[in-house]
Amino acid sequence: MPRWFVVEISGETPLFQQGVEREIEGTEEEALAGLRDVVDNFAKARTESGRRRQRRQVSRISERSYFVRVHNRKVEQAHFTLAEVVADTHDDALPDTVSGGPGAVPVPGP
Repeated sequence: MPRWFVVEISGETPLFQQGVEREIEGTEEEALAGLRDVVDNFAKARTESGRRRQRRQVSRISERSYFVRVHNRKVEQAHFTLAEVVADTHDDALPDTVSGGPGAVPVPGP
């Protein structure tokens, strides 16, 4: 079964942070649903008491990528992208590399 990461990039220059917000094992549809759930529940879109902030904007960059802006006293923003795991040195079902050589991920044709 395919594995996916929802990757978050957030912060302000020069201190951008990135990391895996959620790991998902399942079909592409299940992974896309997980991505949309992360975007819909972006923690900075709520106050400490759990109320929604004044304004929240979500932009779809692609089917697998969203940009979220939350306006309150200052603007918080994050970019979420769904990424499929295609190589893993500790998973026998996946190749070790993406660049060629033994066990490499095949490159799709035109």
